[in-house]
Amino acid sequence: MNELHPALLALAGTGFTFLCTAAGAAMVFLFRGEIKATFQRIFLGFAAGVMIAASVWSLLIPAIEMAEEAGGIGWVPAAGGFVLGGLFLLALDRLLPHLHPGSDEPEGISSSLKRTTMLVFAVTLHNIPEGMAVGLAFALSVQTGSPVTMAGAMALALGMGLQNFPEGAAISLPLKKEGLSNTKSFVYGALSGIVEPIGGVLAVLIAGSITPLMPWFLAFAAGAMIYVVVEELIPEAHLGEHSHAGTAGVMLGFLVMMILDVALG
Repeated sequence: MNELHPALLALAGTGFTFLCTAAGAAMVFLFRGEIKATFQRIFLGFAAGVMIAASVWSLLIPAIEMAEEAGGIGWVPAAGGFVLGGLFLLALDRLLPHLHPGSDEPEGISSSLKRTTMLVFAVTLHNIPEGMAVGLAFALSVQTGSPVTMAGAMALALGMGLQNFPEGAAISLPLKKEGLSNTKSFVYGALSGIVEPIGGVLAVLIAGSITPLMPWFLAFAAGAMIYVVVEELIPEAHLGEHSHAGTAGVMLGFLVMMILDVALG
């Protein structure tokens, strides 16, 4: 499997996470109403926990180790890439018009886009760093040629896929509430995840052409994901209201991703 081009492996991994988003979006055909608030908090918390654990075990630690193996200072690309990833998401957050489910105030530059379009854009922001993370993990497995690293990349894809399933439902059901048909809600919900294969393959093509940049790109994806967690997922899980359900979701997500990464990677 390691003989495949890194971009093809990245496409396979991010394609799986995209299909998980689409499967979650298909829940619009089974449920009439929205997801209950408690379950929504658990799902959002779970996504946050998965992304925090993935940022540490699947991205930052490999970035540090890879830089040190190349004779560099491990924390330099880890810290530098992390900051750049956060700034990148901050810029997108400020520029891209988007609307979070349950909110009436859109963010980003003012626009005349429909509410439904901005709802999709909000989830798309989440999926950009996720696609980069999965794609880069598979590219790293090819560079090292290690079955252990490949197992870690597969664990990361599985963890991201697990949290993408409820995320797909979390976008398609509100779209239905906005007045869209079941089919349109499903299509838009699924398409919110298409940025994962695109972002994953592009990141691999750029980082793979300049190998020394790989630690920077891994840390970049970590910084972008932590930005999403702190800026969007945790507030949307209402953890500021001492939500035990949301907190339990974070703990569970972190635990699942940690076990997947350590056990398989």
